[in-house]
Order: sequence, then structure tokens, then C-alpha cells
Amino acid sequence: MDFKAIFFNENNRLRSGLRFLIFLLSYFILSLVAVGVIGAVLMSLPVGFSEKSLGGFVVPFLIGSVVAIFLGWLYGKIFEDLPFRALGAWFTKNWLKDLFFGLIFGAFSIVLAALIGYLFGGMTFEKNQNAGFMPLALTLGSTLLIFTFGAIAEEVLFRGYMLQTLSRAKIFRVGMILTSFLFASAHNANPGANVFTWINTFLAGIWLAIAYYKTRNLWFPFGVHFAWNWVQGAFLGINVSGLSELASAPLLRVTGTGNSFVSGGDYGVEGGISCTIALIVSTVLIYFSPFLKPTAEMLALTSEEIPKKEISA
Repeated sequence: MDFKAIFFNENNRLRSGLRFLIFLLSYFILSLVAVGVIGAVLMSLPVGFSEKSLGGFVVPFLIGSVVAIFLGWLYGKIFEDLPFRALGAWFTKNWLKDLFFGLIFGAFSIVLAALIGYLFGGMTFEKNQNAGFMPLALTLGSTLLIFTFGAIAEEVLFRGYMLQTLSRAKIFRVGMILTSFLFASAHNANPGANVFTWINTFLAGIWLAIAYYKTRNLWFPFGVHFAWNWVQGAFLGINVSGLSELASAPLLRVTGTGNSFVSGGDYGVEGGISCTIALIVSTVLIYFSPFLKPTAEMLALTSEEIPKKEISA
């Protein structure tokens, strides 16, 4: 038996499944330790830091983002001789265009889900007249911060190195399913989570993986992810993945959820069939959009492994 073939592929590189597992395990350990230590330090300081404070939401996302980016760069360099820009988190060509279209697609998709909930599920909205200018402005600003770092953290983790290293091994579909499974399971602890919300979040993982695949950078899926959450919470006043405390003074308020099967009930539209339909429609539009294309550089860095012998030659 060739024991080397168990661990190394035909390119003389560590097999992609092992790279995937090493990243996942080291991310889990390093981020857990970092969040615990930094959180304990911040709680000991007179800065008003707590789990329910703005910092309590942002700091774990920030730490997770740094850890995922660092490990993505490190393992890309060690295991595959890749530059940092291969991760898709740098200001490469078309990054701003892809971000812009990501914001458009994300906002369109959540508005479509809410519209379906309104038209077919009895979901109702009204202008938030009980909040003044400052509460509205503070909500827009705080949620902008939370959802920015939340989307960064989840995209560099789930659509970052793990998905990309399997994509270079020519098993993108396997990576898409695995990372979507992890993405959906990471939301199981949210209030009101159930089997249906897991399915919708799994579909959202597929949606965002396709968004990455179309551009081969993280700017487009980040824009999609961020706009979905921010418009949903701060503008439409819908609970984001079951979380109701993130947007205390949204521009609109949900006055009735109607049929929970359609609108998602207290979990928000992500728990209803309206979300399922919107995600499917948006995924198809993204996949077939002719103006969403990777640059030649990013396509080369993400489509296949470079044999190790070519690097050392």
C-alpha cells in the first residue's frame, strides 16, 4: 500500500479533504481561545463591554474574521503556494463592481422574500412612527457595523479557504454542500430555529457559494450577504435569523406575520417558504447573469491546483 498516496495527491500536495479539516479544526480552536481571552479582558475593563452590547456582537465577528483570513492566507501559502490575493479578500480588479452588484442582488432578494410574505402570507408592515430621528439613525449605524462584520466573518469562513481549496481540487460541488451544511448548522442555536429554518439557511449557503463561484472573490457574496441582513433588519424591521434585538428602531415595523409557513413567523422570513422562493430565484439569476465573471487572474488562482514540481522548478 502506498501510504503517501493516502495523504498526498497526484500534484504532490496534501489532499484537499485534509486541508479542509486542518483549517476547520484550527479555526475552531484558535477563534474559541481568542474570543474567550479577548472577551474576558474587555469585560474586566470599564468600557461597558457585555454580550448584549454593540461590542459584544462586533468583537467576536471581528476576531473570527481575522482568524479566518489569517489561516486562509497561511494554509494557502503552506499547502498550495498561493499568494494572499487568491483568498479573494484583496482589492483585485473588479472588486468594487462585484461589491456593488452584490449589494443590489442582496437587497433585491430580501425585498422579494418580504413581498412574497406580504402578498401571499398576510405579512404586514407600517412606518415606525414611534421612534425619532436619533433612534433610527443609531439603529442604522449600529446594524451597519454588526452586519458588516457578521457578513465578513461568515464569508471568509464558509466561502473562504475551505470552499476554495476543494474548488481547486475539482470538487466545488462537494465543497458547496459541506460549507452550506456547516453554515446552516452554525445557526441552529438561534431563537426559534427548526428544521425548516435549517433548510433555508442551507439554501442560503448554496446561494452564497454560487455567488462566490461566479466572481471567484469574496466581495460579491459579502455584498449579497450584508445587504440581505441590513435591509431585512434595519429597513424592513424583520427579525434576522430569529434575532429581534439587533435592530431596535428600524424604519419599518412588522405589525403581523400572518401565515408563518409563508412569512416565517417570529423567526423572520428566513423561516418561511417566501425565503425559499426568493433564494431559488436569486440563485438562478446570479448563476445566469452574463455580467458576473471572474477576472483571468482569480480564475487561474481558484480553478485548479498547481503541481508542486512546477513551483520548485
